[in-house]
Amino acid sequence: MRMTGSLVWCLASTAMAAAKPPYPPSPVIKGIEWAPANTILRLAKGSDNWPMTWADDDALYTAYGDGHGFVPVVPKKLSLGFAKVLGTPPDVHGVNVLSPTGETLGDGARGRKASGMLMLDGVLYMWARNAGNAQLAWSRDHGKTWTWADWKLSTSFGCPTFLNFGKDYAGARDKYVYIYSHDSESAYKPADRMVLARVLKEKLAERSAYEFFQKLDAGGKPVWSSEVRERGAVFEHPGRCYRSGITYNAGLKRYLWCHTLPGGDTRFKGGLGIYDAPEPWGPWTTVFFTEEWDVGPGETSSLPTKWMSADGKTVHLVFSGDDCFSVRRGTLIRVGH
Repeated sequence: MRMTGSLVWCLASTAMAAAKPPYPPSPVIKGIEWAPANTILRLAKGSDNWPMTWADDDALYTAYGDGHGFVPVVPKKLSLGFAKVLGTPPDVHGVNVLSPTGETLGDGARGRKASGMLMLDGVLYMWARNAGNAQLAWSRDHGKTWTWADWKLSTSFGCPTFLNFGKDYAGARDKYVYIYSHDSESAYKPADRMVLARVLKEKLAERSAYEFFQKLDAGGKPVWSSEVRERGAVFEHPGRCYRSGITYNAGLKRYLWCHTLPGGDTRFKGGLGIYDAPEPWGPWTTVFFTEEWDVGPGETSSLPTKWMSADGKTVHLVFSGDDCFSVRRGTLIRVGH
C-alpha cells in the first residue's frame, strides 16, 4: 500500500490490521501523523546507515556507509565515515569528520560500518558491524581519532545499536548502557527475535562486564546472565527482526524502537515498525506498522532525542531512505486525544 501526504495510522484500521504487527496497540500512543513526503529533508546523497547520538557539545554525531558524506564530500567513497549534524529540522546541515583511525573502505559486507553510536561522559562510542561480527570503538576527541577494542561480540549481535537517552547520556534510567541487536551473526540475515545486553557505564570497554537478557521473572523483572549462550528474546517477530534504532522519549516516558522490516532494497521501498515500552525490556506494544511505507524506510532508522519536543509529541525520524540522510517530522497521537 502506497500513500502520499499526511498519514494518520491506527491499528483499528482494517487495512493496517491485515499487516499483522507482532504486538498489540500501544496504550499510550495510538498512531503517528507523518509530515507530507515532499517535506522530507534529504542530504548526503549516496550515503546511508546514520546511527546517531546527542553529544556534550550539543551536536548530533553520526556515521555513514558506502558514500562520500555531506557536501563538501570526502574524496574517497567510504564504507565507514563520520559526521556531525548541526541545527534543528528543517534548518539542518552536516559536517564531515575526517578520521584516519576510524574510516574504512569496502562496499557492502566487505567493509566495517557503524551500527550504533553513543556519547557518554564526553566519550563517543561506536559499534561497528561486518567486523566478525561486531567490534566496539571509542573516541575522546569527537570522532577524529578512534581506539578499537581488542575483543569482539562473536556470538549473535551482528548489528548492535545503543539505547540513547538525552544529551551526553543525560536522563538515563540507571547506571547501565543497553545494547540491542537482531539475534544473528550477520547484519544481512534477519532473525526471529531481538536480543539485549547491558554493561555498567564505566565498564563499557570491558567484555567480561557484559550481561545478557534472559527473560522476565514472575514479577516482571529482568533476569540477566554473564553467558551470551543463555540469552533470550527481548522482542519476537519471526523472520522479521532486522536492523533497528532505539531512543527514550522523556516527554512521554516511553522507549521508542524503530525496526526496518527486511525484504528488497529498503532504501527505496519497504516496511517500517515503531514499537514502545515503559522499560528497556518491554513489554512492547505497537505505535506504527506498515509493510510498505509511502517512501523507502532505508536500512535503519531512529528518533534522535535532541529533535523531540519537550512534551514528546513531535519527533523526527532519521532514516537512510532514497540513499540519503533523510529526516521526516512526525506527530505522536496520544491515546484519548
